[in-house]
Amino acid sequence: MNDILDQNKEIISVGELNRSAKAILESNFSSVSVLGEISNLAQPSSGHIYFTLKDAEGSIRCAMFKNQKMRMNFSPKDGDQCVLKGQVSLYAARGDYQLIVRHMQPAGVGNLMQQFEELKQKLDKEGLFDPLRKQDIPFPPKHIGVITSASTAALQDVISTIQRRAPASEVTLSPAMVQGDTAPRSIIKALDLILLFNETAPNPIDTVVMTRGGGSIEDLWAFNNEDLAREIYDFPLPIISGVGHEIDFTIADFVADMRAPTPTAAAELVTEFQFQLNDRLREIKIGLINGFEDVIQTNKQRLDLLESNLKSPQVILNEQKQKLHNIELRLKQSLEKSFLSSNQRLALLNQSLTEKNPIKIIRDLLKDVEALSKEMIKSFSYLVTNKLKLLEKINSNLNAFSPLAVLDRGYAIVQNSTGQAIKNSQEIESGELVTTRLSSGSFKSKIGVIKHEK
Repeated sequence: MNDILDQNKEIISVGELNRSAKAILESNFSSVSVLGEISNLAQPSSGHIYFTLKDAEGSIRCAMFKNQKMRMNFSPKDGDQCVLKGQVSLYAARGDYQLIVRHMQPAGVGNLMQQFEELKQKLDKEGLFDPLRKQDIPFPPKHIGVITSASTAALQDVISTIQRRAPASEVTLSPAMVQGDTAPRSIIKALDLILLFNETAPNPIDTVVMTRGGGSIEDLWAFNNEDLAREIYDFPLPIISGVGHEIDFTIADFVADMRAPTPTAAAELVTEFQFQLNDRLREIKIGLINGFEDVIQTNKQRLDLLESNLKSPQVILNEQKQKLHNIELRLKQSLEKSFLSSNQRLALLNQSLTEKNPIKIIRDLLKDVEALSKEMIKSFSYLVTNKLKLLEKINSNLNAFSPLAVLDRGYAIVQNSTGQAIKNSQEIESGELVTTRLSSGSFKSKIGVIKHEK
């Protein structure tokens, strides 16, 4: 290349000269950072931007292509002081000397970022970011103090989140400016106000949420103040920092006892215990309801089974009548058999009399037969009478001891949760659920105050 540019050796074309100059510029100025003012900004439909960067001593044409422009987080305009980073090049077709821009940021941001890094390193060396020095957040916090501006959307986000997740939590605002030169002092004053409030408050604040919405680095700069950082570090109460968006970091985030990416996330962190507790209580409630329903269903099934096995006195009486009927039937069969046997014997005697003709014996035998018949009838009548009396006695006893007969007279049976009858007031406790069975139907009731009478 040096040989080509050596005019004493060879004559070159304009294109070759421009290409050679371009190669030299790009290899020697591949990554330079330049500070200047933007002017003549043009943004054609292609998505690229073209402008001139100038200062008091000179200017240079610049081009930033679409894919690089899409990475910017601001919109440049004429008059902006910016720091550009890119590669010096030359447009060979026209011989235009230019800067191909890969990155652009406002000039002030670069200075602020430098200050941010310097303060961050300083405080880190002093141990202000030490995780072992951070305070634990009480779970659940009894009283939440919020430091932010009363007019910010962040405050509404925090309050609405706390009310939704932990409606019983107490929240107190300690107002402060969260943007501008006086904001750090205002935030420190708000912290002091919380300590003053706690000296006389019956329910002192135990957790502080310091928050504001997102913005540029200049908007959040109040939270990069050294005095504020030291105040947060020395503050006796745990502080949650919820400043900006998830991608924003401030010195306050590093010094605070806990960092949340957004104001809403800070409110969620401080109410996490109550939120989980509410979920757990709902689960327990559902479990208790299901458990009671299972117990009731089980006891109902047991009661149905007991009821199916419990015979009424009428059924028992019918069974006894059936037994008596069977006895009567057997007696009749026995009597008939006896009569048949007697008739057979009589026939044999008649035959014997006929054969032997003993009149007297016949008469005696006839008398014996008549007496025997009367005795048998008398015995049968006596037996039937005794059985009827026994049946009446059994029936009377059944009616006397039947629990349903007692219930028919206006009495009731009180049973505990296991189905056992309660005979003494000392067998039950206040608040216990009992079942009262009447002659027809039953009902459940809850025991109130129990009086034990001697």
